[in-house]
Amino acid sequence: MAPSIRSWRLWSLALMLATVVGEYGSAMGGGSYGYAPSSRGFQPSPWSLAHATFYGDETASETMGGACGYGNLFLNGYGTATAALSSTLFNDGYACGTCYQIKCVQSPWCFSGSPFTTVTATNLCPPNWSQDSNNGGWCNPPRTHFDMSKPAFMKIAQWKAGIVPVMYRRVPCIKPGGLRFQFQGNGYWLLVYVMNVGGGGDIASMWVKGSKTDWISMSHNWGASYQAFSSLGGQSLSFKLTSYTTRETIIAYNVAPANWNVGLTYQATVNFH
Repeated sequence: MAPSIRSWRLWSLALMLATVVGEYGSAMGGGSYGYAPSSRGFQPSPWSLAHATFYGDETASETMGGACGYGNLFLNGYGTATAALSSTLFNDGYACGTCYQIKCVQSPWCFSGSPFTTVTATNLCPPNWSQDSNNGGWCNPPRTHFDMSKPAFMKIAQWKAGIVPVMYRRVPCIKPGGLRFQFQGNGYWLLVYVMNVGGGGDIASMWVKGSKTDWISMSHNWGASYQAFSSLGGQSLSFKLTSYTTRETIIAYNVAPANWNVGLTYQATVNFH
């Protein structure tokens, strides 16, 4: 196992946010959205070599929160099929939400038949400069590394291995249930965590539009969160976002009603994949 990696990530638990699905943004309501098919047909990438460890136990409770800001991964649709990425892959948070197929290779600990599992990037595996990159500092740059939830790791290898070589590739994210927008901030600062993104899974840029405004560019805060320093209270809100990988643009209309509140999660009813 990799017990030291678990300790490095305890800080991320403090980032966990409570998730409440608002009435307007429930699975039966909320906004609809369309997309500009600039790069439909996102194909899996070629297989590449990396290594994988795991953190937490079989419950995956230690994976909650994390550097992407997805909060409770069970409530927000990610479950236990998740992984923390080394900073080489994490890309300052722009890799949040990306999906990977991972299979164990070249190790006696691999399960026979080389099964693969699909995970979503929800966290950062930070460097540990006190350890050699090949002996404990598994996530030190420039290493490409996946620190998986234990349930995900156990689908490809015996957990007693601790660390195994793997092959991985980027794949399209299939996320049923629609985009989710979790609101934080105040009357003059809207901070939005975007979750359950299909296709590329990632976000390069984002805009918000009030019912009384034009499109307002939002700046990247951290992880999968974007912010707008504008007074948007009393307006219904729509969102536009562009994928970092595919450059596909999605417009989610009327996601939140005019009486929206921070602390709630609003949901567009249709997703693409």
